[in-house]
Amino acid sequence: MKAIELIASLIVKGASVNIPQELSISKITQDTREIEQDSLFICIVGSVQDGHKLVEEAVNKGATLIVASKKINVSVPVIYVADTTKAMAILADCFYQHPSQKLRVIGVTGTNGKTTVTHLLDQIFRNNREITGVIGTMYRRINDEILSTKNTTPDSITLQKTLSAMNHAGVTTCAMEVSSHSLVQGRVWGIDFDIAIFTNLSQDHLEYHHTMEEYAHAKELLFSQLGNSYQNAKPKYAILNVDDSVGRSYQNKTAAQIYSYGIDVPADFRALDLKTTNKGTSFTLLFQEKEYPVHMQMIGKFNVSNALAAIAAAYASGMNLAGIIDSMEEIQGVRGRFEVVQGKQDFTAIVDYAHTPDGLLNVLDAVNEIKTGKVYCIVGCGGDRDRTKRPIMAEVAFSHADYVIFTSDNPRTEDPQEILDEMVINLKVGTYQMILDRRKAIQTAVNQAVADDIILIAGKGHEDYQIIGTKKHHFDDVEEAKEAIKLKIKEI
Repeated sequence: MKAIELIASLIVKGASVNIPQELSISKITQDTREIEQDSLFICIVGSVQDGHKLVEEAVNKGATLIVASKKINVSVPVIYVADTTKAMAILADCFYQHPSQKLRVIGVTGTNGKTTVTHLLDQIFRNNREITGVIGTMYRRINDEILSTKNTTPDSITLQKTLSAMNHAGVTTCAMEVSSHSLVQGRVWGIDFDIAIFTNLSQDHLEYHHTMEEYAHAKELLFSQLGNSYQNAKPKYAILNVDDSVGRSYQNKTAAQIYSYGIDVPADFRALDLKTTNKGTSFTLLFQEKEYPVHMQMIGKFNVSNALAAIAAAYASGMNLAGIIDSMEEIQGVRGRFEVVQGKQDFTAIVDYAHTPDGLLNVLDAVNEIKTGKVYCIVGCGGDRDRTKRPIMAEVAFSHADYVIFTSDNPRTEDPQEILDEMVINLKVGTYQMILDRRKAIQTAVNQAVADDIILIAGKGHEDYQIIGTKKHHFDDVEEAKEAIKLKIKEI
């Protein structure tokens, strides 16, 4: 792309810069490791590194144009802007030719349920014979191609590049998880969302947002930035959980038309008469004064809420409600979300990503609805994350399970034992087990469980690693549970 055309989208500080008419840009990046010949390098001030200090390296590797917010001295043209993060979002959208405008983009934000809702939507649209894409915690997926991801919501360049690849692959609908961090940091600036979904808000990430009010405001940004016009060609919709007071408060924060959903209070899409078994959950969907029976293979009230969010969004997209409900009944679930570990044991082992107090409570409530024996809960808390939720997590586990084993999650750079000590500070010694080694904790629960018991292994879900210090080590809760079950059956 011609450099002059690319830079024309920016408000430039200071005197205009003479950019050669023939200069073409082959790539835009903020990472010197990715630079190739004729790259545009954007100097981002990050938490670890300041890109302004890397411009010489960038030029030596082939950068022919720099975008900066601080004075620098290099041999190639420099464009100065007030905010390089915003400039990066604008440039990425321009460079990749506004890919989100050629897609139906559905953004899902909230503390819990983002991954489940995006995957429910993905399956619904796939069943409708659409080519789909997913961006989120587990991966980026373009039709059937899986790409790794570092963050739930990638940086703006990676996002626009991914959406552009979706354009080329014929994708029509992309379901994307939108984290609170990404909203505050401007990673989704330039994304033309068509539908925004709010799932819920409960305590998490306070090491970053500091207060629940700041956390709620971060999520709110997705809805306040959701268009401000009423074009028939591309209408905007907000899908809000009105069982949550924060969801109700967002109704006045967006110009978009709203579909509400809920279980406990009246809503546009409301679930009534919930019935849960170990085979799934059924409910009556009340919409526009008509009732529709729904059965799904997923378990629990929290998954009914996730299902309502997906149903409402799919309907807002123009899909037939009967077809949406048929799709819901076919969907088996999402990896690491209330995933039942298959084996020859006479008890049940479940792996779930629940890593917040509210998430753990929801899953344990679902387990208690279907239990016929005792409930074991294996849980820990991540290091270098919100410390205030640790004792709350422990109390939730203690009060909603028959046996609790506290163990390491992803301790990162914290002392694993100190994390557990902070968790159990309000509990009486001897009323729980503390096993630092997660593998041994799982083995212990499996060995103690008898017929009809349920073991919940919480916190890591789909993750196939454990972060100890700054290194990732392979560790998969499902694999570990299967191995422990095999060893127990072999010994019997």
